[in-house]
Amino acid sequence: MKRKVTAAIAGCALLATTAGCTTDPETGQQRISKAAIGGIGGVLGGYLLGDLVGGRRDRTEKIVGAGIGGIAGAGIGAYMDRQEREMRARTAGTDVQVTRQGDDLLLNIPSGINFAYDSATVQPQFQRTLDEVAKVLSDYNRTFVDVYGHTDSNGSDSYNQALSERRAAAVADYLSGRGVTRARIGTRGFGETQPIASNETEDGRAANRRVEIKIVPISESEVGYRN
Repeated sequence: MKRKVTAAIAGCALLATTAGCTTDPETGQQRISKAAIGGIGGVLGGYLLGDLVGGRRDRTEKIVGAGIGGIAGAGIGAYMDRQEREMRARTAGTDVQVTRQGDDLLLNIPSGINFAYDSATVQPQFQRTLDEVAKVLSDYNRTFVDVYGHTDSNGSDSYNQALSERRAAAVADYLSGRGVTRARIGTRGFGETQPIASNETEDGRAANRRVEIKIVPISESEVGYRN
């Protein structure tokens, strides 16, 4: 059984015995500190720690082509603070988990609430939640958005890989259809390769069936101008 721990659920548990997690005084939510992120790079997947789907250069060229500007370096933290508070408020009461990683945000969305079994069609009952996510992403448009699909270990590797890719694409298509500029969005399926729980139990498999949305600020220095 292949196991890796991602920050979406287990990051702070992994660092519970260190100073790696801090508590936000406003929200009471735990965050993984920048220092801790650097220290656990061998455990967390690189896709959670800064890599962008398709590469930063290619993604930045698309952003510039779409006329989207960046955030001045000193203002990035405050910009992401506001976005984090808004995202938490709009997803409150759902099963969506919002985790702060330095200046990045990660949304963990259990696939059971957005996809039927063996399906890549977003379920109607989840569309309202995705609408709220899309609204925040549209209001705070100076960010890259990566959508990651994951599965449990049931089924073949190739089937799970294809299913995870279809689910990531379905969420990306939904967001772009609700006002999130497509140039900002990248997608990747990881199949069963990034579990956050044991695939030996039903609860574990349910946790592994998920979609994650990573939100990364675009700096002014990257795009070369202010919009």
